[in-house]
Amino acid sequence: MDNESQVNNSGSAGSSEQQTRSNKNELLEWVKAIAVAVVLVVVVRWLLFAPFIVDGPSMEPNFWTGERLIVNKVLYNFREPERGEVVVFHVPQENRDLIKRVIGVAGDTVEYKGDDLFVNGEKIDEPYLKEALDQAHAEGKLYNDRDYPNEMLTETKVPEGHIFVLGDHRNNSTDSRALGFIPLEDVIGRADVIFWPIKHIQIVKHH
Repeated sequence: MDNESQVNNSGSAGSSEQQTRSNKNELLEWVKAIAVAVVLVVVVRWLLFAPFIVDGPSMEPNFWTGERLIVNKVLYNFREPERGEVVVFHVPQENRDLIKRVIGVAGDTVEYKGDDLFVNGEKIDEPYLKEALDQAHAEGKLYNDRDYPNEMLTETKVPEGHIFVLGDHRNNSTDSRALGFIPLEDVIGRADVIFWPIKHIQIVKHH
């Protein structure tokens, strides 16, 4: 009887040790999985994509204050921004990030008189502003009240390594008409998705 008791006790102890090792292994696997997930989140957040919150009316009627966007930080590692694309860039002198639309790229000549926007001498159609333009004109108003070039900025040709940007709300936007040409090195990425609020979820239209 004593021998049987010793065997049973020994078996119970062995089973308990195995269970403990199993629990430790499972815990270790969970720790590894969480660590990998954290690394992936950091990589995606800082290297691939970034969130951006619209602050102010400068991109109305296409973007509204409080909307949250996903900014693609990878795209411009492979090519430069194109006309019509909505980009987020850093303004060092103001230490803040802004969202605007690319109007001119390197080598382009940009002129803006009244509501007539010209790039390389060709009048540009802006379908993303059609409703806003039509409404302003129906009220006998100009949608744009700040021409370019102006007294502050007289250069019309976009230099290499830069872009010319405008806010969609032309009467209420701090853009290249005040900031000048934007260096490509200050461009963070392209706004690709509006993900908040839920009723505003959509892919950003760039043209």
